[in-house]
Amino acid sequence: MNQPVNIIFPHNIRLTVKREDLLHPHISGNKFRKLKYNIIQAKEEGKTALLTFGGAFSNHIAATAAAGKEYGFETIGVIRGEELVNKIGDNPTLAFAESCGMGFKFVTREAYRQKTEEAFVNELRNEFGDFYLVPEGGTNHLAVKGCEEILSADDEWFTHICCAVGTGGTIAGIINSALPHQQVLGFPALKGAELQHEVAIFAKKDNWKLVDDYHFGGYGKINTELVAFMNDFFEKTGILLDPVYTAKLFFGVIDRTNKGMFPENSNILLIHTGGLQGIGGMNRELMRKKLPIIKT
Repeated sequence: MNQPVNIIFPHNIRLTVKREDLLHPHISGNKFRKLKYNIIQAKEEGKTALLTFGGAFSNHIAATAAAGKEYGFETIGVIRGEELVNKIGDNPTLAFAESCGMGFKFVTREAYRQKTEEAFVNELRNEFGDFYLVPEGGTNHLAVKGCEEILSADDEWFTHICCAVGTGGTIAGIINSALPHQQVLGFPALKGAELQHEVAIFAKKDNWKLVDDYHFGGYGKINTELVAFMNDFFEKTGILLDPVYTAKLFFGVIDRTNKGMFPENSNILLIHTGGLQGIGGMNRELMRKKLPIIKT
């Protein structure tokens, strides 16, 4: 569902939001797209368990747990940070995943960096059996196939397609399905990652670029300026943003619009990829620091 942003911009520039966050109450936004064909593949292979990786507040962990519950899979989450083993109840994301039936293996950050190594994966298979492996963030060729379905025929009139970037799978799918006259802009939510290469692995066109100016210090980093923006945007439009991905995307697009960095008469589509489950965890951290919280 596309929803216009009710803010007046100079030079006849129009912003519209594609509400991917409304696809499913728990398998949110791009996670729904990324998991769709992986779930189908897992069933075709006769797998009964899904294993994946993520951090303490991972949208992907929450979505995989919910998908497992809905489609009849056991789920295992390999979680970065062994200190979290006794803190599940204090973490809204992990508590939700556990309520969906997900089991956890908490590992050190050093061990977590081995998540793509064959030896480490084989150790996990010895421990958990013959699972279907979903990569961290869900990005693989099946995930990109699902994300190619984000754009529809109704979106052909947009001149620019903008989305947040984490592991690169979502933007790659959008790049592949965008039309020749459309430019795809990615707004990374993390600092210093080699995302250009990661996106290029799956992207089949050259109609895109990454805008690296709005990561706010790195993955999961947030400040009072971004919180104030989120709250003001929610008040004006009724659209909640998540603090890790979409808030940085929307901040960046609106900032560039106000600075005249889009051509006159641009029609810009912003992809709302969901992730709203992360607000609870972020608000706990903001309250701990005695900072303003995200309004919902």
